[in-house]
Amino acid sequence: MTDLYPAADQRELLRQAAAAHTAASADVETFLRGLPDAPGPADITEYANLLSREERARGDRQAAADAAGLQLPSMKSE
Repeated sequence: MTDLYPAADQRELLRQAAAAHTAASADVETFLRGLPDAPGPADITEYANLLSREERARGDRQAAADAAGLQLPSMKSE
């Protein structure tokens, strides 16, 4: 059976996932630039939503990197 998703497609998926992560990170930055001195409950909720979106996008980017053959050893310090 022929592979329906050649390596080039995996790289494109990785680029798209990286772009989505960049956009999510930029949204966090934009939010923080407009954050009032005394954040209210709505600000905290919005921040939590933005961080969740960024974390999901980061996970998607990592999964796409793994699928494209870019597995990295653990980067956690011991």
